[in-house]
Amino acid sequence: MFRVMLVEDDPKLSALIADYLVRYEFTVDVVERGDLALTRFHDIAPDIVIMDLMLPGLDGLVASSQIRAVSKVPILILTARDDAFDEVSGLEQGADDYVNKPVQPRVLLARLRALLRRTQHPTVSELDVLSFGALHISKSDRIILWREQPVSLNSAEYKLFILLAESAGQVLSRNDILVKMRGIEFDGLNRSIDNMVSRLRKKFDDADSEKIKTVRSEGYLFSPSSWH
Repeated sequence: MFRVMLVEDDPKLSALIADYLVRYEFTVDVVERGDLALTRFHDIAPDIVIMDLMLPGLDGLVASSQIRAVSKVPILILTARDDAFDEVSGLEQGADDYVNKPVQPRVLLARLRALLRRTQHPTVSELDVLSFGALHISKSDRIILWREQPVSLNSAEYKLFILLAESAGQVLSRNDILVKMRGIEFDGLNRSIDNMVSRLRKKFDDADSEKIKTVRSEGYLFSPSSWH
């Protein structure tokens, strides 16, 4: 049985989530204020944290960063704020996943289980496999399945896609990517990475650039919560 600390100030939503998770052998402790999150975290010692962003007392992003400073426990942000900046900020400050409200309870359960699997003691085979929603990557045999269908990538596209996926939730600059892929630095003119990202978006139905986000003046972000 896993213990969840749910930081949420909406009593109806917190009750709905808690009632659902309890049916699947989770213990749920509800915290209604952001400024109480860190203290209650120490008291509860949860296996995973679900954090709202808009909280009384203290913003959820700050509360998440406080918890991350003292623990590696997985943190899932659950929020009604549909803002790419908030998602990037949350992931950069230590959150492991980001889910927008409204969310179906079974989807939230699947996300929690995935996070817990990733943070338990992984086997070698688990380290070889990356999964994000409907995307599954087996690095050992270079198979990528998107919505259960294989996706064909050339060698450069594959290297870039794996690099982005392995850095899910982190912004990679064009310089970071070129150095890791080719050992050269970005000269401000090389558009090869941009062109490859454009091709990847087409192959993964990412016309709105939600799966591979462009972070202005910084680079690219592989969003772990958008592969559904």
